[in-house]
Amino acid sequence: MSDWFTEENLKYLFEQYAALGPLPGILLTFMKSFIPPIPTIVLITINAAVYGLWPGFLYSFIGLVGGSLTFFLLLRKLAGTRYAERLTKKPKVQRGLKWVRRNSFSYVFLLSLFPIGPFVVINIVAAVAKMSLRKFATGILLGKAIMVFAISYLGQDWAMFIRDPMKLLYIGVFLALSIHISRRIEQNYTRE
Repeated sequence: MSDWFTEENLKYLFEQYAALGPLPGILLTFMKSFIPPIPTIVLITINAAVYGLWPGFLYSFIGLVGGSLTFFLLLRKLAGTRYAERLTKKPKVQRGLKWVRRNSFSYVFLLSLFPIGPFVVINIVAAVAKMSLRKFATGILLGKAIMVFAISYLGQDWAMFIRDPMKLLYIGVFLALSIHISRRIEQNYTRE
């Protein structure tokens, strides 16, 4: 299996992906907002490796922001349903919603900075809290731009990781810190 992950094989796979144009890069990152288990870091890294730093960044950014905005708008339409109302009556949700209503931009912006985090939860809480589209869009645009660029920059040269596998350690540390910090921020948001 490890024999398959050579620079030549990966390059061939990426060339096949790139031959389809920007559509796979945009659509796969768009779907991230609807299918949480899709690994964001892998998608952004592949886009940067396949299309190059700037086009890969752009396609990932368009997909992630487009998906987040679409999901947010759909959830806002559903926010008045009986099920959503029952969900928001829970005390912990009420505390979180109060905090988000007061600090909506900070909530969306800070949690959008991290490559691993509760992206779907961000969208759900912002929609149920009836956050304005302008604040949500601004927070998502700024947070995702920083996060996507950082990952695209790291992912633009996959061969670097084959040549020097120790660089994967930096990414591991980055991911671990991202998970830890995003969970701490999320805990602060839901704490009374």
